[in-house]
This record gives sequence, C-alpha cells and structure tokens, in this order.
Amino acid sequence: MSAKIITEHPGWQNTADGHRARLVEHAGTTWLALWDGSDGCLSFSPIEGDGDGEQPCPSLTSSVELPTFEGAGPLLAELVGMDTVVRLDNPSLWDAIATAILRQVVSAKQALRKHRAFYGAYGQTVSTMAGDFARVPTAETVLGLSDEEFASAGTKFNRVALRAAAEAYLERGEHWSTLDPESLVKELVEVPRIGPWTAGAAAADFTGDFSIYPHGDLAVRTWARKAAPSLEFPRGETEFEAMWRRWAPSRPQLHALTLFTLTWGSNDLNDRRGHPRDH
Repeated sequence: MSAKIITEHPGWQNTADGHRARLVEHAGTTWLALWDGSDGCLSFSPIEGDGDGEQPCPSLTSSVELPTFEGAGPLLAELVGMDTVVRLDNPSLWDAIATAILRQVVSAKQALRKHRAFYGAYGQTVSTMAGDFARVPTAETVLGLSDEEFASAGTKFNRVALRAAAEAYLERGEHWSTLDPESLVKELVEVPRIGPWTAGAAAADFTGDFSIYPHGDLAVRTWARKAAPSLEFPRGETEFEAMWRRWAPSRPQLHALTLFTLTWGSNDLNDRRGHPRDH
C-alpha cells in the first residue's frame, strides 16, 4: 500500500532529515508524531507523561471512497494515484479552534506565519529530538493578553475572535468535545466572530470528518485547479461548493474528495519548498 500524509495543519514541521513531525497531546501524554515518507510510516514517541496512555490513532481514507463522477475525471485520475491518505486528527479541540481562527481572511502562508508567531510567543515550547515545538497558548493565557500583546504577534485582527472563543471554550469545551461533527459546527457558530467557515474547518480538524469542511474554501478551489488544469471550475465560492457536492453526493465521497484534494495540495507545497513528496 502506498500512502500520503496530509500535513495541512501548521503544527507540522520539516525535520533536518526530511521527515515531517508534529507535537500533540493525547490521553494525558505529549507525543511526538513522526512521518517517514520513505516507508509511509507514522510513529509516535512519548515526550512528556508516563507514556502508558493510549497513543493517537491516525485515520486512513482509501481512494476507493472517491466519487466516480464522469465530469470530474481528470481530477479524480490525479487523486486516485495517492491510494491512501493518512491523517493525524487533532486531539485538541481548543487547538483546532485557535488554528481555524488564525486562518481567517489570510492565505495559507500568512496563516502559517501567524500561527507560529502566536504559539511561539504565548505557548509553552517543548524541545524534542525533531526540534522545538510550541504548544497552543491556553484559553486562560489568551484571555489575559492585552491588545498590544496580540499586535506584537501579528494577531491583532484575531484578538476579538480568540477571546470570545477562549471564554466559550472554558465554559462549554468539555461538552463540545462529545458532539458529533454537525452538532459541533452548530454550537461553534454561536460564538461571536466564528462563522460557518471557521466552525467547519475547526470541526473537521478535530473530528477528521471532511464532509463538513467548507468545500468552497480557497485552498480546495486552488488545489483542484492545479491538480486538474484541463477542467473548468466555477469562480464563485457558492457555485464551486454546489458543483463539489454534485460530484460527491454521498458523505463518504464528499469527505474523500475534499481530503484527497487538500492532501494533494499539501504535498505539492512540500515539493515547491524543496522537500520530497511523501510516498
């Protein structure tokens, strides 16, 4: 089985030997996730904690779940070559929410810079064999930041949304983490400055269900066009999403089509940054 990993979350970093690594907290232990593209293996090492807890379990999506819509042929032919997509679903709902907020109204490159600046300034830094990783600033930390502190990390625009999300998370986060994907989206959009796009992106990151991802997202549209330049795609977000849903009428198909397209894009980015594709 050949497999590719999706590393769209800004917590992923390139290691000195060309692998991909990320720090996550799961079951009371801080884990270092390491993806070796040469053998398609995702391994976990405990960094903090007793290490006796259950390690994170990556989700696998097979290309057989992709739709077979004839009009999408060139795109599907490109995506099916990835065979299987591996994803490390975000164990932290708070991190998923904060990450989605920092992605609002900016490009992926800008979001990456903001994410690393904000986490590096106000989150705890952990040293590992794969490098240093900054944890998400706690909700309590976010509520204690001044406007000037947000501005110094380049996140002044996000301060109102982050504060509202932090306050709501401290009140309802435990309940949110028990919800199904659709219910989670419905509750998140009730938080000020969290709209459908942010709620869908955060819920998909946490649950791993990309059938609820905002399918008209610029990233989906961009990578679809790059993967299948011979196809004509609608320019508008609403029209694109309607077409996307026609192509993938069932929920598993919608999940697979969106996930595979974003995975194709994350691997394409790694290529252009000088790192080999994951195999």
